[in-house]
Amino acid sequence: MTAQNIASVCAFILLIAIVQIRAAMMRRRGVRAMVFGMTDKSDFLLVPIVAAIVYTFIAGIFGFPMWEPLIRPFWETTLPGWFGLALCAGAIIVFALALRSFGDSFRVGIDEANPDKLVTAGIFSVSRNPIYVCFLSFFAGLFLIHRNIAIAVAVVLLTLAIHRQVLREEKFLKSHYGAEYDEYCRKVRRYL
Repeated sequence: MTAQNIASVCAFILLIAIVQIRAAMMRRRGVRAMVFGMTDKSDFLLVPIVAAIVYTFIAGIFGFPMWEPLIRPFWETTLPGWFGLALCAGAIIVFALALRSFGDSFRVGIDEANPDKLVTAGIFSVSRNPIYVCFLSFFAGLFLIHRNIAIAVAVVLLTLAIHRQVLREEKFLKSHYGAEYDEYCRKVRRYL
């Protein structure tokens, strides 16, 4: 197992741990952060895509069953993998900053029942969707580390699924916050 493989597994575990710790902290304060799939069951389309990415990179590292052409590297040099690790690390740092900016407004999914205030400060003054940008950056970093067709396809599918989710969230935010959200959209880009 290479240093890049070990680091990518650790980075993934850290990313998941940050989300779980944040959700647990909010649950102790009486806020339900995990509302994924409550307003639209099609949110669960993300689950098999993320599972495919996770299984693919774990299968390549630990030798789990996987059709070899799917995990065969596109290139032999590991130099892009170091850039991928830097991308994963940067994504985790910005993700943590986004969670801090979010405060108690953080939700996984659309919370129509208990929406909190519109967050426009901190990292949200640079991007309206910094968490999604972090996820895409993180998984693009995994692609650079593992450099195979399975992760490439999964990252493209994840990008499409996230964009769909962003459009759904924007529709909700516009209906809930109105002119305040319109003004925010004029000042801050959707992604970067």
